[in-house]
Amino acid sequence: MYRESSKHFIKLGKVLLLTFFLIFIINKLIFTTSQVIGDSMSPTIEDKQWIITNRLSYTFNQPSRGDVIVIELENKTLIKRVIGLPNETIEIIDQQLYIDGIPYAQTFITDADSFRTHDVPATEIPDHTYYVIGDNRRMSRDSRNDLGFIDEADIVGRAEFIIYPFSDWQVIY
Repeated sequence: MYRESSKHFIKLGKVLLLTFFLIFIINKLIFTTSQVIGDSMSPTIEDKQWIITNRLSYTFNQPSRGDVIVIELENKTLIKRVIGLPNETIEIIDQQLYIDGIPYAQTFITDADSFRTHDVPATEIPDHTYYVIGDNRRMSRDSRNDLGFIDEADIVGRAEFIIYPFSDWQVIY
Protein backbone atom coordinates (compact mmCIF):
# COMPACT_ATOMS: atom_id res chain seq x y z
CA MET A 1 0.00 0.00 0.00
CA TYR A 2 2.83 2.40 0.87
CA ARG A 3 4.54 1.71 -2.50
CA GLU A 4 1.31 2.46 -4.36
CA SER A 5 0.86 5.88 -2.78
CA SER A 6 4.58 6.62 -3.19
CA LYS A 7 4.34 5.90 -6.93
CA HIS A 8 1.22 8.06 -7.12
CA PHE A 9 3.02 11.02 -5.48
CA ILE A 10 6.03 10.61 -7.79
CA LYS A 11 3.74 10.68 -10.85
CA LEU A 12 1.89 13.68 -9.46
CA GLY A 13 5.21 15.44 -8.79
CA LYS A 14 6.35 14.80 -12.38
CA VAL A 15 3.08 16.15 -13.75
CA LEU A 16 3.32 19.27 -11.58
CA LEU A 17 6.96 19.82 -12.53
CA LEU A 18 6.15 19.46 -16.24
CA THR A 19 3.16 21.81 -15.84
CA PHE A 20 5.26 24.52 -14.15
CA PHE A 21 7.98 24.08 -16.79
CA LEU A 22 5.45 24.50 -19.62
CA ILE A 23 3.91 27.56 -17.95
CA PHE A 24 7.38 29.06 -17.55
CA ILE A 25 8.27 28.41 -21.21
CA ILE A 26 4.94 29.76 -22.48
CA ASN A 27 5.27 32.86 -20.28
CA LYS A 28 8.85 33.63 -21.32
CA LEU A 29 8.80 32.64 -25.00
CA ILE A 30 5.26 33.02 -26.28
CA PHE A 31 3.01 35.18 -24.09
CA THR A 32 3.96 37.63 -21.37
CA THR A 33 1.93 39.87 -19.14
CA SER A 34 2.66 43.50 -18.33
CA GLN A 35 1.02 46.20 -16.29
CA VAL A 36 0.55 49.50 -18.10
CA ILE A 37 1.84 52.48 -16.13
CA GLY A 38 0.70 55.87 -17.39
CA ASP A 39 -1.88 57.35 -19.74
CA SER A 40 0.04 57.46 -23.04
CA MET A 41 -2.18 54.80 -24.67
CA SER A 42 -5.48 56.05 -23.24
CA PRO A 43 -8.31 55.47 -24.14
CA THR A 44 -7.20 52.22 -25.84
CA ILE A 45 -5.28 50.98 -22.79
CA GLU A 46 -5.68 52.71 -19.44
CA ASP A 47 -3.26 53.20 -16.56
CA LYS A 48 -2.89 50.11 -14.31
CA GLN A 49 -4.51 47.68 -16.76
CA TRP A 50 -2.74 44.38 -17.40
CA ILE A 51 -2.13 43.17 -20.96
CA ILE A 52 -0.96 39.99 -22.68
CA THR A 53 1.79 40.36 -25.26
CA ASN A 54 2.27 37.86 -28.08
CA ARG A 55 6.06 37.47 -28.34
CA LEU A 56 5.83 35.30 -31.47
CA SER A 57 3.72 37.73 -33.48
CA TYR A 58 6.69 39.19 -35.36
CA THR A 59 8.76 36.03 -35.70
CA PHE A 60 7.65 35.57 -39.31
CA ASN A 61 5.95 38.92 -39.98
CA GLN A 62 6.79 42.58 -39.52
CA PRO A 63 4.71 45.04 -37.49
CA SER A 64 1.91 46.68 -39.44
CA ARG A 65 0.62 50.23 -39.26
CA GLY A 66 -1.88 50.46 -36.43
CA ASP A 67 -0.41 47.58 -34.40
CA VAL A 68 -0.04 48.23 -30.68
CA ILE A 69 3.44 46.99 -29.85
CA VAL A 70 5.42 46.37 -26.69
CA ILE A 71 8.94 47.79 -26.71
CA GLU A 72 11.89 47.12 -24.39
CA LEU A 73 14.04 50.24 -24.35
CA GLU A 74 16.38 51.67 -21.72
CA ASN A 75 15.31 48.93 -19.25
CA LYS A 76 11.70 50.07 -19.58
CA THR A 77 8.68 48.44 -21.16
CA LEU A 78 6.75 50.84 -23.40
CA ILE A 79 3.49 50.37 -25.27
CA LYS A 80 2.88 52.41 -28.42
CA ARG A 81 1.07 52.29 -31.74
CA VAL A 82 2.97 51.85 -35.02
CA ILE A 83 2.30 54.85 -37.27
CA GLY A 84 5.17 54.73 -39.75
CA LEU A 85 6.95 51.77 -41.35
CA PRO A 86 10.56 51.46 -42.51
CA ASN A 87 11.50 53.61 -45.52
CA GLU A 88 8.29 55.67 -45.42
CA THR A 89 8.06 59.42 -45.00
CA ILE A 90 5.51 60.59 -42.46
CA GLU A 91 4.24 64.05 -41.76
CA ILE A 92 1.46 65.47 -39.58
CA ILE A 93 -0.11 68.79 -40.57
CA ASP A 94 -3.17 70.18 -38.76
CA GLN A 95 -3.90 66.76 -37.16
CA GLN A 96 -3.77 65.00 -40.55
CA LEU A 97 -1.23 62.17 -40.93
CA TYR A 98 0.44 61.91 -44.33
CA ILE A 99 2.33 58.82 -45.40
CA ASP A 100 4.55 59.36 -48.43
CA GLY A 101 2.51 62.51 -49.12
CA ILE A 102 -0.87 60.72 -49.08
CA PRO A 103 -3.43 61.51 -46.34
CA TYR A 104 -4.02 58.55 -44.03
CA ALA A 105 -7.24 58.10 -41.98
CA GLN A 106 -6.35 57.02 -38.46
CA THR A 107 -9.40 54.93 -37.62
CA PHE A 108 -7.80 53.48 -34.47
CA ILE A 109 -8.13 56.80 -32.61
CA THR A 110 -11.68 57.38 -31.44
CA ASP A 111 -11.23 60.14 -28.87
CA ALA A 112 -10.92 63.57 -30.52
CA ASP A 113 -9.06 65.09 -27.55
CA SER A 114 -6.43 62.33 -27.59
CA PHE A 115 -5.95 62.86 -31.32
CA ARG A 116 -4.50 66.37 -30.98
CA THR A 117 -0.79 66.75 -31.67
CA HIS A 118 1.64 69.34 -32.84
CA ASP A 119 2.70 69.31 -36.49
CA VAL A 120 5.46 66.88 -37.40
CA PRO A 121 7.66 67.86 -40.34
CA ALA A 122 8.28 65.36 -43.13
CA THR A 123 10.36 62.62 -41.53
CA GLU A 124 11.93 59.70 -43.39
CA ILE A 125 11.95 56.50 -41.36
CA PRO A 126 15.22 54.56 -41.66
CA ASP A 127 15.37 50.90 -42.67
CA HIS A 128 14.58 48.42 -39.85
CA THR A 129 12.96 51.11 -37.67
CA TYR A 130 9.42 52.24 -36.89
CA TYR A 131 7.71 55.51 -35.99
CA VAL A 132 5.43 55.06 -32.97
CA ILE A 133 2.99 57.33 -31.18
CA GLY A 134 0.83 56.83 -28.10
CA ASP A 135 -2.92 57.07 -28.63
CA ASN A 136 -3.08 59.86 -26.03
CA ARG A 137 -0.90 62.12 -28.12
CA ARG A 138 -0.85 65.00 -25.67
CA MET A 139 0.60 62.77 -22.92
CA SER A 140 2.93 60.40 -24.78
CA ARG A 141 6.69 60.06 -24.93
CA ASP A 142 7.16 58.63 -28.41
CA SER A 143 8.86 59.07 -31.81
CA ARG A 144 7.73 62.71 -32.03
CA ASN A 145 9.97 63.65 -29.15
CA ASP A 146 12.89 62.05 -27.31
CA LEU A 147 12.04 58.40 -28.02
CA GLY A 148 12.90 58.67 -31.71
CA PHE A 149 12.70 55.77 -34.14
CA ILE A 150 12.18 52.28 -32.71
CA ASP A 151 14.58 49.62 -33.92
CA GLU A 152 12.86 46.35 -34.82
CA ALA A 153 15.22 44.54 -32.38
CA ASP A 154 13.64 46.50 -29.49
CA ILE A 155 10.11 45.26 -30.28
CA VAL A 156 9.06 42.50 -27.87
CA GLY A 157 5.75 41.67 -29.55
CA ARG A 158 2.20 42.78 -30.20
CA ALA A 159 -0.17 43.71 -27.37
CA GLU A 160 -3.12 41.35 -27.81
CA PHE A 161 -5.52 41.51 -24.84
CA ILE A 162 -6.40 43.56 -21.80
CA ILE A 163 -6.84 40.96 -19.08
CA TYR A 164 -7.16 42.94 -15.87
CA PRO A 165 -9.27 44.33 -14.35
CA PHE A 166 -11.56 41.53 -15.46
CA SER A 167 -14.35 44.01 -16.20
CA ASP A 168 -12.10 45.63 -18.87
CA TRP A 169 -11.19 42.40 -20.67
CA GLN A 170 -10.99 42.97 -24.43
CA VAL A 171 -8.95 42.45 -27.57
CA ILE A 172 -6.59 45.36 -28.31
CA TYR A 173 -7.07 46.98 -31.73
